[in-house]
Amino acid sequence: MINKLIENIKNTNAPIVVGLDPMMKFIPEHIKKAAFDEYGETLEGAAEAIWQFNKGIVDAVYDLIPAVKPQIAMYEQFGIPGLAAFKKTVDYCKEKDLVVIGDIKRGDIGSTSEAYAVGHLGKVTVGSKSYYGFDEDFVTVNPYLGSDGVNPFINVCKEEKKGIFVLVKTSNPSSGEFQDRKLLDADNRPLYEIVGEQVAKWGSECMGDEYSYVGAVVGATYPEQGKILRELMPKTYILVPGYGAQGGKGADLKHFFNKDGLGAIVNSSRGIIAAYTNDRYCKYGEKNYADASRAAVIDMRKDISENAL
Repeated sequence: MINKLIENIKNTNAPIVVGLDPMMKFIPEHIKKAAFDEYGETLEGAAEAIWQFNKGIVDAVYDLIPAVKPQIAMYEQFGIPGLAAFKKTVDYCKEKDLVVIGDIKRGDIGSTSEAYAVGHLGKVTVGSKSYYGFDEDFVTVNPYLGSDGVNPFINVCKEEKKGIFVLVKTSNPSSGEFQDRKLLDADNRPLYEIVGEQVAKWGSECMGDEYSYVGAVVGATYPEQGKILRELMPKTYILVPGYGAQGGKGADLKHFFNKDGLGAIVNSSRGIIAAYTNDRYCKYGEKNYADASRAAVIDMRKDISENAL
């Protein structure tokens, strides 16, 4: 699947992933009204509003981008109907030939980790048959529990030719509380460097044509750390959150890419899906929220092309 992701990036000339992280406050009133008229102000109504909101955005931008990243917590909060909307979103995006990165940030051990990996990337066995669960192409994984938590995902990736993005240096302000801690038994280097080296090691065991199935998450809000990690992980694809609403911009991304112009894909969530609420795109209004999202993608692509590649 890493080969397909790279092919999509080359075809669109857009190393961009749109974060489908719907919040009710971002969903235009006319979409909520239609959903609530049909299902009431219920979990089912909320899920329908989310699904219709997502569909509008995907229809508006799918020809411009290589991938999407739905954040599962935004769906889980609405219970089973929310998870059904998550699955519908995944399936619809794959119908549009988009690579789907499930932002699930799972991290556990043993049979629990195996179940997460099977449920999101592989097939679950039911009697004599097997079925895909959510069937994303990639998922995000928390490595805090070590290889016991990551290897089950890697095993499924090898079977299914899918991939993972391991959290290495995240974009949030407090990430340094743990990730920047210096380790005495590692030449006083920060933890994120050690994790990055381990990601490169895991990745060396499952390579695509140019890059590994095992990627890394490194926030745009930490460009200097990104430069270090790019050198430590030359064959690792980097998923870069933190662009847009969190403060990252094209000029911050220069060192995340390799000389081939590949090696990184940049996420924007609120900056795209809620673009119509931004003064820059408010002329589109709520009813044309998807057109605002398309304009935001075009502007993001231009910013990265001119300032990062």
